[in-house]
Amino acid sequence: MTDSYTPPAVWIWDKNKGGAFANINRPIAGATHDKALPVGPHPLQLYSLGTPNGQKVTILLEELLEAGVTQAEYDAWLIRIGDGDQFGSGFVDVNPNSKIPALMDHSVSPPQRVFESGAILLYLAEKFGKFLPTDPAKRTAALSWLFWQMGSAPILGGGFGHFFAYAPEKYEYPINRYTMEVKRQLDVLDRHLAENDYLAGDEYSIADIAVWPWYAGVLLNRVYGAAEFLDAGSYKNVLRWANQIDARPAVKRGRIVNKTNGPLEDQLHERHDAGDFATKTQDKLEGVA
Repeated sequence: MTDSYTPPAVWIWDKNKGGAFANINRPIAGATHDKALPVGPHPLQLYSLGTPNGQKVTILLEELLEAGVTQAEYDAWLIRIGDGDQFGSGFVDVNPNSKIPALMDHSVSPPQRVFESGAILLYLAEKFGKFLPTDPAKRTAALSWLFWQMGSAPILGGGFGHFFAYAPEKYEYPINRYTMEVKRQLDVLDRHLAENDYLAGDEYSIADIAVWPWYAGVLLNRVYGAAEFLDAGSYKNVLRWANQIDARPAVKRGRIVNKTNGPLEDQLHERHDAGDFATKTQDKLEGVA
């Protein structure tokens, strides 16, 4: 970094600065416009985008359906954060923090709103009694890793991902700082997974579902284009775990719901029925073979 910066006595928002997300980042909360959210036929209504945080919830919902939990049928509505959909009045009513994903459960009265991806995973796992161990020690392990992800992933995404992939200029200091911490986190996972099939031991759980989209996404080079930079191949135990989960049919489905980038066959903008995966991915809708 060549230029030094002296912070002013009082920070003032400059709308013209902020890089890739300058048009949606702002220092205040609340709605910017009136817009009601659509509601489909299923009790569970998800409003999201196929980012790693969004993938957590759609993967769990697909895993629940794969496990025979028919009550987990859901409608997944696309929230285009680049267009500011998360600042519509309806979305803010579901999540006052204006972040995806957000869930409304209409199977209870009054309908229950749930926001924050980790809270949604825990809510659904407890509601349906799946993917959260009942053994006290394993349950505690699963929750420990779930909350590890919630605390660690902002370093990977908002820290490393932002400065490596999205910042308007590349600066050595923040990239080095966040790279060091991300590699430490990957080493934490690698050491643990050397002795465990899954994060909570021998049982696949919401801990894996929370961690996988972020850390597998980076090592499998699906986010940030940083696999080589991070020396992904050196984390052999994380890669074994990442590929093992990647092969699960429910994961293959869940990771493409509400996705708007990448190959067209990996984009299902909205999901309202299990048949949508065969007929409504973008390659089908746009007539691409």
